[in-house]
Amino acid sequence: MSSAETTTRTVMGDDRIPLVTLISPRHTDSWTHTRNGDARGYIDADKLNELWIHTGTACNLACPFCLEGSKPGDTRLPAMSLELLKPFINEAIEMGVQQFSFTGGEPFVIRDFVNILDYASQHRPCFVLSNGTRVLTQRAHQLLPLKHNAFPISFRISLDYPDAARHDAGRGEGSFGESLDSIKWLLDNGFKVSIARQMEQHENSAVVESAFAAMFAQAGIQHTLPFTAFPDFGAPGTEDGSPEVTTNCMTKYPTPESRSHFMCTYTRMLVNTTKGVRVYACTLVDDDPDYDLGGSLAESMKARIMLRHHRCFSCYKFGASCSAPV
Repeated sequence: MSSAETTTRTVMGDDRIPLVTLISPRHTDSWTHTRNGDARGYIDADKLNELWIHTGTACNLACPFCLEGSKPGDTRLPAMSLELLKPFINEAIEMGVQQFSFTGGEPFVIRDFVNILDYASQHRPCFVLSNGTRVLTQRAHQLLPLKHNAFPISFRISLDYPDAARHDAGRGEGSFGESLDSIKWLLDNGFKVSIARQMEQHENSAVVESAFAAMFAQAGIQHTLPFTAFPDFGAPGTEDGSPEVTTNCMTKYPTPESRSHFMCTYTRMLVNTTKGVRVYACTLVDDDPDYDLGGSLAESMKARIMLRHHRCFSCYKFGASCSAPV
């Protein structure tokens, strides 16, 4: 595999006729082939099991490592509203979606987020990614009534390291304590909670998660919490030189079972843009308009997703997935 380069795209419909000429004359075969001319690895979608909703890139924190480049007042991806989302949520339900998942930015800084969550959790289980700072607990009184909706809501709270000083160095002083407070409140009120943490090169995962467990016990949290460890995905629009994933890579190494865990097999993500709400291939590629699959969930599932984005290699190497069953 060779180092990555990104420029173009070809999408295949159900009739397997290339749609490239219907999209833009700027696209060339770099969507389908690597720099060395090898056939690029790809994923054909199976079924829409999970719909991700990007609430917008505004956040109350400005973490230097944020894969979305989020910060207070950021508008790279504008805020979502229930009015914008309802048609897509309803379409997803008709398609048999099993879960709605939410990411940002920070969902709880979005004015309409609890209304969105209320509507979605009346129809399917919901999963929310949050930094868990006081923006969550400040809306606790709005969250509690949602426990009576037809489907459960679970949360993944970001705690980068089992060390307050190290965590706060990236997220701001006091953020570790605020996140712990949110975790305690969520657990005390019957919500499921898991933890998103930073993955370090050559780490011993068992040792790291044992340190988390000891820290939780010291903080009075007796629950066993699941972890998802994320590598450094880089800032939006950057290229980290990751190797390119070829068709040979995808057929020689991953099994059919492991290929089925690539998010673009079973998920899509909704993003608010200047063109309106658009469907993107997954949660990691919204910085590349070539992964814009249009304005319909049903049509987006017909697209062949080429593994061209440098973050695709992280999924290939680590099995990284933003998803979790609720």
